[in-house]
Amino acid sequence: MDLDIKHVPNTPGIYKFFSKNKIIYIGKAKNLKKRVSSYFGNSFKDRKTHQIKFLTDKIETFSTTTEAEALLLEQSLIKENLPRFNILLRDDKTYPYVHFSMDHKYPSISMKRSKHAVSKNFFGPFISAQAVKSTIKDLQKIYQIRNCSDTTFNNRSRPCIEHQMQRCSAPCVDLISEFDYQSDIETSQHYLTSTGKETKSLMTSQMHKLAEMQEFERANEIKKRIRSLDILHQEQSFNSSLVSVDFFTCISKLDRTGVSILSVRDGKIRGTKTHYLKGNQLHDVDNLVQSLIFSYYQNSFSLPKKIFINIKPSNLVLIQQAVRLKFGKKISISSYLNSNMRKVAKLGKLNANQVIENRIDQSDRYSFAFKDLFSNLGLTNKNFSIEGFDVSHHSGQNAVASAVRFSSHGPEKKMYRLFNIPKELSGNDTGSIKHVLERRINRAKLNPLPDIILIDGGVLQLDAALRAFSAFSKKSPMILSIVKGSKRVRSTETILSKNGTIEMPKDSPGYILLQQIRDESHRFAITSNRKKKNKSIKKSSLDKIKGLGPKKKKNLMNYFKSIESIKKASVNDLCNVSGISIKLAMEIKSFYKL
Repeated sequence: MDLDIKHVPNTPGIYKFFSKNKIIYIGKAKNLKKRVSSYFGNSFKDRKTHQIKFLTDKIETFSTTTEAEALLLEQSLIKENLPRFNILLRDDKTYPYVHFSMDHKYPSISMKRSKHAVSKNFFGPFISAQAVKSTIKDLQKIYQIRNCSDTTFNNRSRPCIEHQMQRCSAPCVDLISEFDYQSDIETSQHYLTSTGKETKSLMTSQMHKLAEMQEFERANEIKKRIRSLDILHQEQSFNSSLVSVDFFTCISKLDRTGVSILSVRDGKIRGTKTHYLKGNQLHDVDNLVQSLIFSYYQNSFSLPKKIFINIKPSNLVLIQQAVRLKFGKKISISSYLNSNMRKVAKLGKLNANQVIENRIDQSDRYSFAFKDLFSNLGLTNKNFSIEGFDVSHHSGQNAVASAVRFSSHGPEKKMYRLFNIPKELSGNDTGSIKHVLERRINRAKLNPLPDIILIDGGVLQLDAALRAFSAFSKKSPMILSIVKGSKRVRSTETILSKNGTIEMPKDSPGYILLQQIRDESHRFAITSNRKKKNKSIKKSSLDKIKGLGPKKKKNLMNYFKSIESIKKASVNDLCNVSGISIKLAMEIKSFYKL
């Protein structure tokens, strides 16, 4: 459908794309006309933009005074309308808050859940229920606030176990005045909205004032609380320099994006949150970062002094302006990582990576790796398959060749095959490769050839494989060889084809897949070679010696390692082997003298 975008203004604002009267995408722009027009050009940008362009049948715009206002409005409308093409950090769960029952004479502290705080008596949201429970326990240790229900409170006649554990000042039996208890509530709320250093400074000031007023008992009580606060920080802090920082870590792999958010206050991790997003959202860093920040922070209480992001958006200044506009609070947002932050940043990366790992299965990995490989090789087949070949022998003896098969679902072990190499070719790697592939071609009618054949070896092995297919009348598979790097260091291999070296990123899924297929063909070949070798040892000239059973034969081979060493051994040497008597030793010597 042709859309009239001539009347879209050149102002900052937001735009909505509709499909059949339903909003499918909401965006913001510094210049609405330029941004909206960019969607409807002739060039192909990406799959998402192409789909939006194809489905849109109506556009609405709304102008704002500044781009920061547009950003806030965009995030608000996305939360409200949940358009299908926006990054949806959907969270149907309610958030846990610390709640004070301020309508009571002696307020209690508890955890309550809500999608949004409903009054000033809610402090949060916290990232997890465990973080709230831990914080409440901290507050009880320091300020001794009750956590019982009003019914329990009204029916107490003596202090409960919480008082005995010094976690409650027992207002239920009048062991503390209303004024002092309210003062503790006020100070504990200050603790929630400030850093530990600020809280300690306030408490120290209160202690000195009480001491000047000669209220030494109350001053001593605050002194104990300051000590409790110090102990608490020593116990829980892993990096005291991180006073108030949130870490946003975003990584992408296998066409998925994992996000980890870690909140650190006074050197301790207060909580974590993760997101799993389909597609590589790092292609649009600006949109990802602003969506994360404005969906995560609900009010100024939850804002840290600094936000660290492992990816750098181009609109960082705009996000900071919008945060200040929304919350009335200036915070620092940076992608610079100093030495104090590296431990937490590493933890964030681990969790963001784990988010993806937890949501994908083996077939997803192989499907993505095959797509990446075929994209690098310029192939377009849909039913991908690769066979890896390797030859293994022991000093030219017992030579075997392996053929392993991989599809986009992973290794197909039912299709693995072994080939015995003729004695005249044993030890001749290039001859063995040509021989095995010729046999594989002859079986093509029963077992169709794969899209790619991968040979373990260099130019000589590749040439041998190409010669094997030179007389093949039908379309040949792509022939590749993988050459071990310098000193066999992993990720230094070279991928060769008949056209020369194939350049591929060493950390790409396709490159790693070729390594895995090479390793599997090598494992299968060498395991089979060892079995063949052991089988040949079992059938040896020792079988013809009278009185030499399987156990004694095995003991001889374990001791001397080879038949040649047994032939050269003296009678005394043979007698050193368990189970070999003088008579049997002489029988062995006599046999090999013939």
